[in-house]
Amino acid sequence: MKKNLSSYSDNELVEMLRKGKPDSDWAFTEIYDRYALRVNAYCRTILQNRESAEDVFQETFIRFYQNVQSDFRNGTLVGFLITIARNLCLNYKRNTKANLPIEDFDFPISENTDIEDKELTDLIMMSFELLEPDTKEILIMRVFNYLSYNEISDILGITAARARYLVFNAKDKIKNTLLPYMKEIGYVSSEKFEKDYK
Repeated sequence: MKKNLSSYSDNELVEMLRKGKPDSDWAFTEIYDRYALRVNAYCRTILQNRESAEDVFQETFIRFYQNVQSDFRNGTLVGFLITIARNLCLNYKRNTKANLPIEDFDFPISENTDIEDKELTDLIMMSFELLEPDTKEILIMRVFNYLSYNEISDILGITAARARYLVFNAKDKIKNTLLPYMKEIGYVSSEKFEKDYK
């Protein structure tokens, strides 16, 4: 029977991973349940292909399990997982060098999201295509993976201030791209849009 570890901190779960079975299995399951959606969303958004992203997603957790005991020291668990996923995504893109069609682009949306938000999310995701790959990645980390600026700075090897600037810049580009369309179709007031995506 699965042990309920939902109240355990990430560091407590890592300590359990280091104890061996059955504690390590329970801890790994809790970590997977806690962060799988965020890691999967990152992979799917970066690779823009469901099958490839699923492969990288699964490999991320395999690598995590193999390396957490020796490589995880400081920082956050989600940051560690995204770092692994990022490296695997970069390797995949370097090895395939394929341009994937826009139809393969996917980002999971909650079933609780209303129609307007889904339409807005579709517009935002399409506007991502206009961003440089590095700019796109940092915005994904912040907006969709909810990483702090410190976590982003650790993953990318930049300062937190630089991470904050890059995220602001990326959001500004998306806002400037979308605002004319939003006003034209009367989809949402420009004030609300600017507030939500500033």
